[in-house]
Amino acid sequence: MMTAGQYIESLRQQKKEVYFMGERVENVVDHPAMRPHINAAAVTYQLATDPEFAHLASAISHLTGRRINRWTHIPQNQEDLVKKTMMLRVAGQITGTCFQRCVGMDGLITLYTVTWDMDRKLGTDYHERFRKFLIETQDNDYMTDGAMTDPKGDRSKRPSEQHDPDLYVRVVEKRADGIIVRGAKMHQTGAINSHQILVMPGMGMTPADQDYAVSFAVPADEKGVIYVFGRQVNDSRKWEGSIDQGNARYGVVGGEALIIFDDVFVPWERVFMCGETEFTGTLVDRFASYHRQNYGACKAGNLDVLIGATLAVADMHGVVKAGHVREKLAEMAHLVETMYSGALACSYNCSQLDCGVAFVDPVLANSSKFNTARYYPEVTRLAQDIAGGFIATLPSEKELENPRVSPFIHKYYKTGEQVDPLERIKMGRLIENMTGATPIVECMHGAGSPQAQKVVIQRSIDWQSKRRLAEAIVHAPGDGE
Repeated sequence: MMTAGQYIESLRQQKKEVYFMGERVENVVDHPAMRPHINAAAVTYQLATDPEFAHLASAISHLTGRRINRWTHIPQNQEDLVKKTMMLRVAGQITGTCFQRCVGMDGLITLYTVTWDMDRKLGTDYHERFRKFLIETQDNDYMTDGAMTDPKGDRSKRPSEQHDPDLYVRVVEKRADGIIVRGAKMHQTGAINSHQILVMPGMGMTPADQDYAVSFAVPADEKGVIYVFGRQVNDSRKWEGSIDQGNARYGVVGGEALIIFDDVFVPWERVFMCGETEFTGTLVDRFASYHRQNYGACKAGNLDVLIGATLAVADMHGVVKAGHVREKLAEMAHLVETMYSGALACSYNCSQLDCGVAFVDPVLANSSKFNTARYYPEVTRLAQDIAGGFIATLPSEKELENPRVSPFIHKYYKTGEQVDPLERIKMGRLIENMTGATPIVECMHGAGSPQAQKVVIQRSIDWQSKRRLAEAIVHAPGDGE
């Protein structure tokens, strides 16, 4: 396993083609727009090698018997799923933001199970290929970017029906030694600071979509892989200072990027699906359940930080003992624990797939993510309510160095005799950072929009069994009958 420092240094060895603000970025590690996200991902390495948290963030590989980072582990039982959930909350509490490694982790788990199913039914050798790839990933402690979301084009049309055939990643050529792929994946969290890209189909497909039913892995700096790093609200603050960022060390959300595959070559040993459309639906459903398990945990950890910042500001304002403030803080905590309880519940109520991997309860996992999408914005609203309007009107941190106005800022942002106005400003900026548009949009649409969870719940619930329960009650004989 790598340490956090070794992880960061490993990124310096890569030669990715990355663009941001119209220019190519040669050094992603030290770029001010990207370094906070790298620091957040480094926490996944820090936890696995920290004696206090290693029992959560590391595991024993069922393939090699060696100790590995849990972000590369395939869960074998209920305990593994529960520890995964607990680990995510801890990482969320440390960073207060997205630590980016979850999609790749869930992609590894999902493809391990689906390649096993394909080999058993079709006689392919995808699973053996994937096992070798997984062992290499575990032994090198690689960070994997799980790439699933395609541009999609016209959502009313299937991949093969689009006006542009490249709007979903597809195979454009099959060769004796591998395949050539073209297309793009969007909104890719942590892509610019991953070691490898693991591509998966983003939807269930029909036989007409055969060229799009493809899964493969490539090094993150493979020739033809191009990254366009996305902008976030107030991102220019990253190169203007530190206080105004709110969370200067770990940033906002995960540093998403557009990944372009410009006729990229993939050797057959790194191809894990190629045309097997009948398995794309299973892949997407399993991945969605594993990934939606996460949100009630990692977002609970993030919101623990937000509650702490809100409490601190309320105390500085002298209102922390007010009844309505205490009530709102309690409501925030209640919503957070409800989110987390769903993540734990789907982990505890797991089942075993035929390949031996533990699988979360899909209804509870989707319910947990749906609750998170609903409750996260409400917790942020309550934080803004308690903190007050100053979080939206704070002056630039540069004014703290302005000799003409700095004394006045310290004077008028001091709320009490014992209150440090600079501390109040820092907490205000943190709340602004955590309750802005970017985190809420990511929470809403990451791991699928709320409508996607509704669809899974609607089709997974045994509605008639519930009706029979009611019928059994109303038709039960009364006493004496």
